[in-house]
Amino acid sequence: MTQPDVTAAPGARHGRPGKLKVFLGAAPGVGKTYRMLDEARRRAARGTDVVVGYVECHKRPNTEAKLEGLEVVPRVERRYRGADFTEMDLDAVLARAPQVALVDEMAHTNIPGGAHAKRWQDIEDLLAAGIDVITAVNIQHLESLNDVVEKITGVPQRETLPDEVVRRADEIELVDMPAEALRRRMAHGNVYAPEKVDAALSNYFRVGNLTALRELALLWVAGRVDEALQKYRTEHGIGRVWETRERVVVALTGGPEGETLIRRAARIAERSSGGGASGAGGTRDLLAVHIARSDGLADSSPAALSRQRALVESLGGSFHSVVGDHVPTALLEFARAENATQLVVGVSRRGRLSRFVTGRGVGETIVERSGDIDVHMVSHERAGRGRLLPTPSNDLPFVRKVSGPVAGFVLPALLTVVLANTRGHLNLTSEALLFLLTVVGVACIGGVVSALLASVTASLLLNYFFIPPIGRFTIGETNNVLALAVFAVVAVTVATIVDRSLRLGRRAAGATAEAETLSSLAGNILRGDQAVEVLLQRTREAFGLESAELVHGPSRPGRLAVTGRDEAGDTVSVTVGPQDTLVLRGRRLAASERRVLVAFAGHVASALERARLAEAAAEVEPVKAADRMRTALLAAVGHDLRTPLAGAWAAISSLRSREVEFSTEDRDELLTTAEESLARLSRLVDNLLDMSRLQAGALRLTLRPTAFAEVVPLALDSLADTTAPVVTQGLDEAPLALADPPLVERVVANLVTNAQRHAPEGTMILVGASALGGRVELRVADRGPGLPPADWERVFEPFQRLGDTDNTTGLGLGLALSRGLTEAMGGTLTPEDTPGGGLTMVLSLPVADAPEATPSLTPGDEEALT
Repeated sequence: MTQPDVTAAPGARHGRPGKLKVFLGAAPGVGKTYRMLDEARRRAARGTDVVVGYVECHKRPNTEAKLEGLEVVPRVERRYRGADFTEMDLDAVLARAPQVALVDEMAHTNIPGGAHAKRWQDIEDLLAAGIDVITAVNIQHLESLNDVVEKITGVPQRETLPDEVVRRADEIELVDMPAEALRRRMAHGNVYAPEKVDAALSNYFRVGNLTALRELALLWVAGRVDEALQKYRTEHGIGRVWETRERVVVALTGGPEGETLIRRAARIAERSSGGGASGAGGTRDLLAVHIARSDGLADSSPAALSRQRALVESLGGSFHSVVGDHVPTALLEFARAENATQLVVGVSRRGRLSRFVTGRGVGETIVERSGDIDVHMVSHERAGRGRLLPTPSNDLPFVRKVSGPVAGFVLPALLTVVLANTRGHLNLTSEALLFLLTVVGVACIGGVVSALLASVTASLLLNYFFIPPIGRFTIGETNNVLALAVFAVVAVTVATIVDRSLRLGRRAAGATAEAETLSSLAGNILRGDQAVEVLLQRTREAFGLESAELVHGPSRPGRLAVTGRDEAGDTVSVTVGPQDTLVLRGRRLAASERRVLVAFAGHVASALERARLAEAAAEVEPVKAADRMRTALLAAVGHDLRTPLAGAWAAISSLRSREVEFSTEDRDELLTTAEESLARLSRLVDNLLDMSRLQAGALRLTLRPTAFAEVVPLALDSLADTTAPVVTQGLDEAPLALADPPLVERVVANLVTNAQRHAPEGTMILVGASALGGRVELRVADRGPGLPPADWERVFEPFQRLGDTDNTTGLGLGLALSRGLTEAMGGTLTPEDTPGGGLTMVLSLPVADAPEATPSLTPGDEEALT
């Protein structure tokens, strides 16, 4: 490494901000810093002025070698809480003014005393000064993924940075590495010191953790690439579809044909992607869209759309709702904005007469304007079976239907009487406006039909009483003819608009009420209130009814539908399954309320089915388990109990024999054989009894804070097999577990015995303890042949000895009993691969009195993970 020249190089280009390049990794150790230094060396070789502002090599020789020959700006020292730390000297880098600065660990929190709290803020100062910056960060440090990473790994990330800071980078390069390759790199000592490798591999760097983090990184970068592509297309005004990957959009109207269209679109998307997963974009390869008319007059069913949304999401797609007055235009704009390559629409439900009257439908218009988007016109069972002509709205109450026409005759007549008595005070224009106001009022009362009657009546009265010659239905002046014609047209137009506005207002109010009701239902479901009793209570409250109950009895199977009303009109029944009916009592329900009721009934049916399945499974499982246990026990007892009985019987019979004189050594050997056989028999019987207690639920537990440092030595002292020595780690540092100490001792003894049975000669058994996410974990690792993951669950089946070469060593109850005892204490027992070969059994128990305990990390581990 070389020290910087004291004179500032004229490298910073102050005419523009610097450019930022980010090396993004899925986990520590994938090689971000190495790649960053490699990039710096290439630029320096091309004559670029490059300095190292801050690089952390973590004592990795290969990384440190890459640092040789690069100019390093000395760090600044700061003292914090009695300890000395070093940080990047921001002022020195700015004064040096290079063309490119290397700044590692972008999410790092600075020691107090500097210009900024976070290192990414230091980087922004360098960029503002015209200095290009190369940096590195792991995916777990992005703020939007912080909670996701903690759920995956159990380790909270204290150092985060806003996603937007990374998104603004001019270049993002993903440093990718398969999970197994990273674990091999760690096992070879290329990431951490040897004494930290086992703990890291067993905790944060598990295969599942690394795979999930890798997927997060790949998806995040793929989304960034997609954003960049969309931005480029927008900036360059590119409206054509770029078939970078197949995206299928399916148009939904909320009609009954929607499910057919969704399944057809899903099959098209699956074939287009080769029958596999949808790729880096995930659910974005299948998009369902519903175009909602801004005037609210579209004939769509909220309940049907809700079911179709669920179907789309179950097939791996996403649902979108777009507001637009012209459906073909809105649909094609959405498809082009999403860079869709294929569009699926249904054949029109309109009949021939309706198409003849109204002209081309949505599908024909889309095909004509689709351009480079492939359009699939999918037939369905409802094609051509819609209404012949649109039907008028029929949503007015009966009183208004009657009072509207009456008002259409009466109100103009009353106005005529009033105006006739005040003749001479108003001119013809004012009188016509008053009649127009009357027509508008009638439209508010009875709708457009009543308004038409009112306009005709008003025109006749205006002509007869107020337009010369008065008292006759003739008009003497051409100007008055035009005025009367304009009045009639304006009256009809205004009445139509007013009626339309009122209907829209009523529909909007109804839609708002339905949305609020469904939102309340969705909130209950999200909070986990899915029990049948809770849903029934919510249904009764939502509709203001006296009661809501389920009636069990035979009914025809089929889709959810309103089935009837009693004579009093206050009971509504909804079929929720082949044998159940939801009965509501209290008042009559409007048609709009019935649509919402169908959605409620659907959730009740689902909850009821889940409850029945759970009940059936709970009833059957104990019987199946007991049957398996009896069958296995009968098969195993004859063989496995006979061996120790035969050994003990032979030894004792020989000692009782008077025909043979045994020496003292022979007698001791026979007594030892009898003792060992009987001890083995006792252990087998104890295991059988404990397994029986577990199956019967009769095992008594005494849970209390338990220290592994006390229990593990007792378990090891009880073992007779010392062929494979046992080494313990971290027992004293591990927190107390909430467990039953004698049972933990039994479990540990069984696990170590199993490990010794499979351990090769010359190897040792490692027993280590650590804390992770509010749990205490005890790992028993051997260097034996191991097991494929497909057999991991089979090792816990009673009365089998998977992988044992000696089938005379026991009933095969050890691991089955260990898991049963562990689960009885609220813990888990799972196998995993030992790094470098072998099998590791992981005993996990809750931490005593610490439901939200944080992971226990050494300073070195914490530094590496942040």
